[in-house]
Amino acid sequence: MSRTGVIILAAGNSSRLGRPKQLLPYRGRTLLTHTTTEALNALLDPVVVVTGALHIEVSDSLHGQSVDIIFNPAWEEGMASGIVAGLSNILSLHPDLEAVIIAVCDQPFISSALLSQLVSTHDASGKGIVACAYADSVGTPVLFGRSYFEQLLALAGSEGAKKLLKQYPNDLATVDFPGGDIDIDTRDDVQKLTEG
Repeated sequence: MSRTGVIILAAGNSSRLGRPKQLLPYRGRTLLTHTTTEALNALLDPVVVVTGALHIEVSDSLHGQSVDIIFNPAWEEGMASGIVAGLSNILSLHPDLEAVIIAVCDQPFISSALLSQLVSTHDASGKGIVACAYADSVGTPVLFGRSYFEQLLALAGSEGAKKLLKQYPNDLATVDFPGGDIDIDTRDDVQKLTEG
């Protein structure tokens, strides 16, 4: 199995929700600790959480978990800055890493099985990118092999890694992620989740 780390983006200020979605209660944990626990259960190493807004509260919520917490001072610039901060940190500590998964903290149906499937599909397919497929789209969590690290580090502004999925369709494999289209951005989303 390839040595694969994960970057969990948890830097936003949840402006549409009005309270930090990272800390929303979900199945006896928070949304963020649900995601980090699933990553640890999938034996990904290292597990890096990129914080920004609410750095202290978010960091405190991860107390006792074997994760690296990276503060991204440029979090307001958008998702790219979080990817760059997380990957730069991982590569400085683990230069031999073969792949990295980029995940967000507000997909409640993420699981260790799904994350493991990304790694096994990467190994079996020989493709450099493995993304999740849901709702006629592809997206996070998404695995990038080492050959894409330089391009990830060159991302800027509000662009996420999705641009690379469009740029290299022939080097892309997918795994099905039922419920992957459900993320938490508004109060209605929270209500649906708690009622579901």
